Amino acid sequence: MTDINGSRALVTGAASGIGRLLATELGKAGASLVLWDVDAQGLSAAQAELRRTGCDADIYVCDLTRREEIEAVAAQTLAESGPVDILVNNAGIVSGKGLLDISPAEIERTFQVNTLALFWTTRAFLPGMLERDRGHLVTIASAAGLAGTSKLTDYCSSKFAAVGFDESLRVELKRQGSKIVTTVVCPFYTDTGMFEGVRTRFPWLLPILDPDYVVRRTVRAIEADRRRLIMPRFVYTGWPSRLLPVGWFDAMMAFFGISHSMDDFQGRG
Repeated sequence: MTDINGSRALVTGAASGIGRLLATELGKAGASLVLWDVDAQGLSAAQAELRRTGCDADIYVCDLTRREEIEAVAAQTLAESGPVDILVNNAGIVSGKGLLDISPAEIERTFQVNTLALFWTTRAFLPGMLERDRGHLVTIASAAGLAGTSKLTDYCSSKFAAVGFDESLRVELKRQGSKIVTTVVCPFYTDTGMFEGVRTRFPWLLPILDPDYVVRRTVRAIEADRRRLIMPRFVYTGWPSRLLPVGWFDAMMAFFGISHSMDDFQGRG
């Protein structure tokens, strides 16, 4: 079991959305907080909000599209805030465009933030965890990392990679006999504004998730050393569905409205 109380938790993308809520929940559980984001103003607001609840946080502005900056900010974090016990790789972006409508720069940025940053942050903080033989690495992926859909080619691909990153790292650490725990979180669309305008055909099966619910479940998964958290449970049907012929699988995705869920996407504007 991971004891959050007294641990140091670093959350990327902590200035808003799920990241900000996760920081708040981890702070309530007794964690010493370190918040990273490219949004300096949002970070300061998150820090002030946490202080009003009795929690304090060290904040660092970091552009996750730049490996050199991640490495420098990680070194600064370790020197000033101390070793990290729980690393929550939460930061993510979405374009919500068809493949031919996305610019090359947008595609690269999606992978830099959603995928490559996982490598650079983990490489920065994993050595310290290995020395202490304890720690928890949390990857906030997505149900979009389990099944692809229209207008999310870059996002789905980056999240498929995030799921594979967690799985491979988990096996690697087990083979080393390490006690470090990994957790991958794969929620369906969540009502943070990031996916404003998305639709679900059957809300009782595939609801647009409440952010507070996602955060509570995620923190409980961290405490319980749960290796994988998928929300809602219906998303689990994606695995046996892979055994269907491709045409049947595509028809199922269309029937449940997943293929059309991004048709009215607006995002945060």
